[in-house]
Amino acid sequence: MRLGGGLLVVLAVGAAGAGYWVLAGVVLAAIAAGVTARLPELGDTQAERWTGGMTRLALVAVQAIVFGAYVVPAQPAYAAAGLVLVVAVADFAGLRLPAALVRWLTIVLIAAAVVLIVLCVVVAPVVTSSPIAAPDVAGVIVAAVVTLPFLLPVASDRVTLRALTLGAIAVLVTIVALVQLGPDRLGLSATSIRDLLYAADAGQLQPLLTVVVALATVPAALTTYTDARERYAPDQGWLAAAGAVVTLAAALFATPYAVLVVAGLGTVLELVLRARRYRDAHARE
Repeated sequence: MRLGGGLLVVLAVGAAGAGYWVLAGVVLAAIAAGVTARLPELGDTQAERWTGGMTRLALVAVQAIVFGAYVVPAQPAYAAAGLVLVVAVADFAGLRLPAALVRWLTIVLIAAAVVLIVLCVVVAPVVTSSPIAAPDVAGVIVAAVVTLPFLLPVASDRVTLRALTLGAIAVLVTIVALVQLGPDRLGLSATSIRDLLYAADAGQLQPLLTVVVALATVPAALTTYTDARERYAPDQGWLAAAGAVVTLAAALFATPYAVLVVAGLGTVLELVLRARRYRDAHARE
């Protein structure tokens, strides 16, 4: 469910730095997610708890920023901070989303992505003159790092299949976005996916996009925040409160790029720690 809100901003950030080569970054992230899908979960060491909590709070801030930018464009920063506050209060009140609701939301978001892909395929793109420059290695790496957190599925018995599915969706959306908009328009702003609908001759679907964004960001923010608090700050009220304040400040003042980089680097460190747990477990056998 994280992927829905993530794609709305990571493609713009990636394209701004890597141009057409943002596709290579998304492919690298998809491969990394598939390869690492079955690594063990983080443990209880201080490094693992801080890394896991920081990464998830950064992802909450990303979802809040996307919500503000797309749903309340007149006051995006205040809307983003408001969402973080609502999520923190809802978590404190014990609100949890039923598993069945999460599954249906996931199906709806996948269907929305498929509709977007089909619209972009059936409508001929406007011819652009943007050349494909030589690959910018740094830009490709940044694109992969900021995309990776949204492709790692929550642990389940079909975690590899989920990782491959999320990766395939991300790659297809990236391709159609680049074909329809080109890297310049795609990387122009954090809300360039709105332009994608107009490019696909579907501007009348903008209200529906707003609904989809809300469905993609609000539940994901709540479940991710709850995950961060329950798994990495259980029975530590002061730490949970501090995390909420930091996340609210990030949603209010930070740029999408900065928060995405924090989430991406945190995810890379998390995978390193998980790989170390895997190595240590097999060394003891």
